[in-house]
Amino acid sequence: MDRKKELKLQYKQMKPEMGIFIIRSKVDHKCYIQATQDLRGVVNGAKVRLAAGIHPYRELQKAWNEHGEKNFTIEILENLEYDKDESKTDYKEDLALLQMIWEEKLIKEHMIFYKK
Repeated sequence: MDRKKELKLQYKQMKPEMGIFIIRSKVDHKCYIQATQDLRGVVNGAKVRLAAGIHPYRELQKAWNEHGEKNFTIEILENLEYDKDESKTDYKEDLALLQMIWEEKLIKEHMIFYKK
């Protein structure tokens, strides 16, 4: 097998870390959460978009611009484990449920979510 095919196969077999993360303001009780099948990639993408001023959540972007990166924390709330059944590849429903659970928890803690 040539190197290119080998790398493609390795990429297809990769299982990126999936779960839910939060961007939380230290200034007020506001936050942004997102569930994803690629935590590392999406968290890095969110950081890049915020730094560039192009995050789709305008309210979050405005607060980031006003208060600066140092007044926000970004953390993983929970990882979602892969199913033992190797044939399962779609975790959208599991992630949506995880996000709803976390939204409820955060509302009980009086957190407010940034609007789009």
